[in-house]
Amino acid sequence: PAPIAYIMFLIWFLRAPLRLHENLDQLGFFMNSLTPKFYVALTGTSSVISGIILIFEWWYFHKHGNSLIEQLALTYVAPFIGGIDLPEKPAQSECKVWRNPMNLIRGCEYFKFMQVTGNSPLTHYDMNLTAQDQQMFFCPDVAGAGDKGDELMALAWRTVDTEKSIELALQAVNGNSNCASAYILLAEECASTVPEADKYFRQALKIADNNIRKFVSVPSHDVKANSLHRRDINICVYARRRVAMCLRKMGKLKECIKITRELIKEFPLMSVLHIHENLIEALLAQKAYNDVQALLTRYDDLTLPKSAVICYSAALLKIRPVCEKFFADVTVKKGLTTHQFDAVEALQRAVEFNPHVPQYLLEEKPIILPPEHLLKRGDSEAVAYSFYHAAHWKEVPGSIKFLECFWKDTFKLIPFPLEKGKLFHPYTSGTEETDRELLPLFHDVSVYPKKELPFFLVFTAGLCLFTLSLALLTHFYPIFMGELARIALEYFATPFAMIAEHLQALLPQQVWNLLTRA
Repeated sequence: PAPIAYIMFLIWFLRAPLRLHENLDQLGFFMNSLTPKFYVALTGTSSVISGIILIFEWWYFHKHGNSLIEQLALTYVAPFIGGIDLPEKPAQSECKVWRNPMNLIRGCEYFKFMQVTGNSPLTHYDMNLTAQDQQMFFCPDVAGAGDKGDELMALAWRTVDTEKSIELALQAVNGNSNCASAYILLAEECASTVPEADKYFRQALKIADNNIRKFVSVPSHDVKANSLHRRDINICVYARRRVAMCLRKMGKLKECIKITRELIKEFPLMSVLHIHENLIEALLAQKAYNDVQALLTRYDDLTLPKSAVICYSAALLKIRPVCEKFFADVTVKKGLTTHQFDAVEALQRAVEFNPHVPQYLLEEKPIILPPEHLLKRGDSEAVAYSFYHAAHWKEVPGSIKFLECFWKDTFKLIPFPLEKGKLFHPYTSGTEETDRELLPLFHDVSVYPKKELPFFLVFTAGLCLFTLSLALLTHFYPIFMGELARIALEYFATPFAMIAEHLQALLPQQVWNLLTRA
């Protein structure tokens, strides 16, 4: 290449001003006079420098997912050595984020955790998505349809400061005692206990029900009235669901199940809110496994979107009849029975859908408070599922042991490198980045599929270990390592000496003298 030839010509042209012959002779004399202490210092310094580079390389890979050295080389070095075209990164698939149907109450749960630990369980990205949802659900979608209280609440939902939003909600209630959305906000962020939040939710539900009954006498062509009616329906569904969740937290399972069943029956088009997942969790807590199976028969359909709750609940029901009498050593000798094989298939289906869940059920990773939004098949969904359902798995004797024996076999069935799935679509790219935005910083995000370590990270680790080994050997065996270094230098210089001899034999003596004279 032209740049290399230019550099070689420049070195040859400047050989006299640079006094290369004299310097090379001095270098040879200097290398022969080195003591073993020099090699100890050299190898020790090299190991320290390579160790520092390794630390930075690992930190950069852990944070950004690629190599720091490779990134610097492609960005700053590549343009100077021929303009290498950088490979285009494949476009990341859009990762749809869903509202967590089992999200906690901010005031009496999330904020209390933050007060005790000093760590925020919610990220700004997650809270911003919640603010957008609340504006869409609880604010009229037609300008000018609401009153002064609705204007205050529209500002309150957009406010980042919790104290300011609570103050605006109280102003809305003082100005209009029938402002249902204000009671929703007070229940979510102001209530310090679950019974207090339940009281606010019931007040909002009462107001929304009254408004819905009054709508019958309103003309259908009234755009503003229709907008307020849609808002009231949203408040009614949301408040009833939260009342049911409060009852669940207070241990009133029968009342919780009754309200949730009625809600699903009255508003079947609200299935996008995944209210059935609340019902599944409450029925599992009541150990009503037959009712859970009937519910799964309805919602575990090929045409409906899947979730970790659907897949893992179906697996748990398959595992329950066989896990109590399950013994791994007996299974190895006799093989799986028909029912055990069905249970293993159901478990592998669940693990393929979300491979992060078993680590939490087996307590290999700590369970944290679930986020307000989740990414299906991601670590955020695994956290949200495990927070409530880990207890249901422990209630079934032998289920955890069964899970531990068979869940890793799923990865042998998934095609590699994940260009297609076995039962579901392949995992989309960008799930790790989305999960990192949804989950707090103190949580170690689970990643699947695991990223391969970049070449420079492995190379730097090997270089660090190699130089460290040389430093230790040189310190304990200085004479032997000094002699070994001298022999290595001689072997290293031998090819260059042979090349010079061949050139001297091939080239005319006049040309050789011209090239080698100082």
